[in-house]
Amino acid sequence: QVHVVESGGGLVQPGGSLRLSCVASASGSIYVMGWFRQAPGKQRELVATISRNGNPNYVVPVKGRFTISRGDTKNTIYLQMNSLMPEDTAVYYCYANDGSTLSWGQGTQVTVSS
Repeated sequence: QVHVVESGGGLVQPGGSLRLSCVASASGSIYVMGWFRQAPGKQRELVATISRNGNPNYVVPVKGRFTISRGDTKNTIYLQMNSLMPEDTAVYYCYANDGSTLSWGQGTQVTVSS
């Protein structure tokens, strides 16, 4: 059983920055963690992933603006979001993959608006 909790969302002006945090509590190993987002009326889409050894991957719309990283605490990741645009507005979900199951957090709202 894996429990995932996100934090750090909020309201920011275009061009601003936010950092999201995610902690996964698990009795076993977690191999991949990452972020998805879901905008109103749209499907949930992948944003970024990070492997157990720290290798990041990004989708094209966020590459160069977002940075995913692992924290010093086990099973903690961050998503540093810079140069935010209104189209980044969405609920951001963290997930953790233990090799057999994807576990999701409850989501955190990010709103980019002037």
